Amino acid sequence: MSVEDSVGIVPESAWTKSSYSSGEGGECVEVAAWLGVTHVRDSKYKAGPMVSLTPEAWAEFIGFAARRTA
Repeated sequence: MSVEDSVGIVPESAWTKSSYSSGEGGECVEVAAWLGVTHVRDSKYKAGPMVSLTPEAWAEFIGFAARRTA
């Protein structure tokens, strides 16, 4: 995992906003799969840092999140 500046690394067209984002503020996240890595950033601060995860780390995170919400 690494934290990088999101500007210029991943094209804007690659980002997808979470379906849980309401557009009214609060917790908003965007995810992009780009060049074999999953990137995550705050949709309210697109020029800010992003977290970059290997496919294995992303799968582990998604599994953990699913268990926490069940």
